[in-house]
Amino acid sequence: MPVLFFAALLTLLGARSPARNMQTDLDSLKKTIESRIAEAGDSTISVAIHDMSSGREIFIRPDESFHPASTFKLCVMMEAYHEAAQHKLRLSESIGVKNEFHSIADGSPYSLSAEDDADPDLYKKVGQLLPCSELIERMITRSSNLATNILMERLGADRVTRFVQTLGVFDVVVRRGVEDNKAFAKGLNNAATARGLMQLLLRLASGTVVSREASESMIDILKRQQFNEGIPRGLPAGTPVAHKTGWIDKLYHDIAIVYPPNSKPFVLVVMTRGLPEQKEAPALAAGISRIVFEVLTHPAKPGN
Repeated sequence: MPVLFFAALLTLLGARSPARNMQTDLDSLKKTIESRIAEAGDSTISVAIHDMSSGREIFIRPDESFHPASTFKLCVMMEAYHEAAQHKLRLSESIGVKNEFHSIADGSPYSLSAEDDADPDLYKKVGQLLPCSELIERMITRSSNLATNILMERLGADRVTRFVQTLGVFDVVVRRGVEDNKAFAKGLNNAATARGLMQLLLRLASGTVVSREASESMIDILKRQQFNEGIPRGLPAGTPVAHKTGWIDKLYHDIAIVYPPNSKPFVLVVMTRGLPEQKEAPALAAGISRIVFEVLTHPAKPGN
């Protein structure tokens, strides 16, 4: 009898343990997110979450491949810092601002439109020299397409993808810059999954992209993001968040490292296809981030 009683007590304690309670929280969180996604109707939505406090993860269609829109600019920044560490590039070096590029489809020239760029002011600087660091800043914080293509020409898409692969991520592929319409027509596009982008952000948050100093510098740039209608809107005011958005033609993505007070960060990736990118998709990302923040920062107490 004492042995049976002791076994029963261990079972009860296990059922009320923090680890099991956290798993219950995460299972409930996943169901809640899935319900929100179901309400979105005929759309494809992927979510990837990594809680750095517990190491636990939640995935919803994490391996669905998407056109990454501007989220691929994170990879371009990473390669720039990688080449700076190898002394192949200086972040302070001057690079000429230009607006003529060549399609990867057939080598023909094309230009970008200031009206379709979130950073039209850069077009006024064509013919001038700007520091590489400023182009990176504009590419991330203002999502400048022109800055992206200038940097992509300097770095090379193949080197960007190879560096991503050295980080252990193989389902994020960078093939070209922005607005290469001939390449787009031939299906020569960048690609990414929620799992892959989550892994990149996790390595950044862990300080293992190039170096801890470089990782922290890139995180600081991501924290200065100017488009905050998605994940940040669902968080309590003042919550630091390092993130990159991307949107185009009913595609909207937001990928983030969130820094709750008095807790380790968590990584959240929301990728959508089929929802209007100006309102419904950002609102869904904000709603998901609100739910995730509440569960990960206010877990139910054992026995509740």
